[in-house]
Amino acid sequence: MNQWKNFTKGFIKENPVFVLLLGMCPTLGTTTSAINGLGMGLATAFVLVMSNLAISLVKNVIPDKVRIPSFIVIIASFVTIVDLSMNAYLPALHEQLGLYIPLIVVNCIVLGRAEAFASKNSIWASIIDGLGMGLGFTFALFLLGSIREILGNGSILGMKFIGDNDGMLVFVLAPGAFIALGYLIAIINKLKKA
Repeated sequence: MNQWKNFTKGFIKENPVFVLLLGMCPTLGTTTSAINGLGMGLATAFVLVMSNLAISLVKNVIPDKVRIPSFIVIIASFVTIVDLSMNAYLPALHEQLGLYIPLIVVNCIVLGRAEAFASKNSIWASIIDGLGMGLGFTFALFLLGSIREILGNGSILGMKFIGDNDGMLVFVLAPGAFIALGYLIAIINKLKKA
């Protein structure tokens, strides 16, 4: 039962974006649309789950002196799998996300969970933790991307529902990411206090 508590804390109590404020570079850089946010979030979730699994499997074999570099090599391996797979099967999304996919290697959410959780817990608990944090991150990116796409383009998931010139340009630009994220964090903090 305690393992499922680790799963839900990634959504609510310790959401990487809205509570811990981790992974801001991909959060602000890739969420110009709901699809981009969803794609980046799922790519990161895959890397989180698989790297947590692998690190939990080899945690007792890795010497302390090379622990962090070993974790980075494991994470980089899964990022490479995601990068090549996305390039082969989802080239349009791969082109949109660009450099942010390889940057998953140094995403503090992934390395932080490897160090703080996977290196100290069982395989199953590490998988559940990675899944919870990954889906919480995906939810945050999808929500932010959806809001920016609705306000900036008058569309959701690429489907227009407002005229061509009726969006607010600022929301598809960098300042719109900060504005939308700031309001989302304020709303979440208000709901937590209520």
